Amino acid sequence: MPSYVVETPQRTYPALVERGVLSKAGAFLPEKAGQVFVISTQDVWELHGAALTKGLEHRPFDLLLFPGGEPRKKLSEVESLAEQMACAGADRSSIIVAFGGGILTDLAGFLASIFMRGIPVIQIPTTLLAQVDAAVGGKTGANLVAGKNLVGTFHQPLAVLIDPEVVDTLPEREYRAGLFEIVKHGVIADPDLFSLMLNQSGGVFDHDPDIVDRMIATSVRIKAEVVSSDEREAGLRRILNFGHTFGHALEADTRYERFLHGEAVGWGMLVATRLAHSMGILSADDAARIVRCLQIYEAPDHLARLDARLLAARLKGDKKTIQGRIHFVLPDRIGHVQIATDVPEEAVLAAIRASLAE
Repeated sequence: MPSYVVETPQRTYPALVERGVLSKAGAFLPEKAGQVFVISTQDVWELHGAALTKGLEHRPFDLLLFPGGEPRKKLSEVESLAEQMACAGADRSSIIVAFGGGILTDLAGFLASIFMRGIPVIQIPTTLLAQVDAAVGGKTGANLVAGKNLVGTFHQPLAVLIDPEVVDTLPEREYRAGLFEIVKHGVIADPDLFSLMLNQSGGVFDHDPDIVDRMIATSVRIKAEVVSSDEREAGLRRILNFGHTFGHALEADTRYERFLHGEAVGWGMLVATRLAHSMGILSADDAARIVRCLQIYEAPDHLARLDARLLAARLKGDKKTIQGRIHFVLPDRIGHVQIATDVPEEAVLAAIRASLAE
């Protein structure tokens, strides 16, 4: 299976996609690493903890359990984990192994970036969404009531270890939520990946190993290439936010309780696609294909009991809004997107309303 190199000014590291890679985790611990802290959730540890323990080659470690869930992705949980590490004797030589889904990899990465002003982290994502997006690229963060990931850092890991086998243990809803990030990668950068997601949905739903490996590996390659070109989202990396500006507004508006992150991004891509078509940026044929693909994977659509104006107002609180200007990532063809600013408010409202049951 492939290994992709992420090259950034902060660090160059591998993103390895390989079935059974948990058995090799110990090889990625630095020889002079001090105390090892594995941060995970109870469900992940019950399913895969034995495999990781064996893979760490019987290296002693402290296990810290995070309760999980988007509502718990907040600074108080970071403080709690930091206190547990300090009480266990952690120092600057310690290392964190983040073992879980995207919420955990974000939060544990953030903790690693600030504990004693920064210690190393190895990311081992266990959900499809985390494997193809959250764990690669060094973004970390916690939520505020005002919005998603408004507190965070860029902290590149020592390695990202991705085992496609573990997604077979995911609840179906979690698996499908991750598929939207893969569709995103196809829309922004790879027409062949998009075609796979559109035309081979049966194999995707059946967890066909060849298809699962291909869609994960292709997504990781795209993410690695984009991050290597633009670590801190000054330019190219912004294309990875396709669907996220609207999706984050939906998550915040529903208090992070109604939708999984991937589901919200799926809805956000529907809105962005309809906006791009209404502005004449995207052809009717390509817009229809993107919408059809998202509907195959059951992206939320025509949502009830939400207010378009309130959702639009939340866009201004997104962390990608700069000096009051909202940056929209809009597809202009399948495999390519553009960044649009100064989009008319009525066009934005119309696109949101087209995806609500108003």
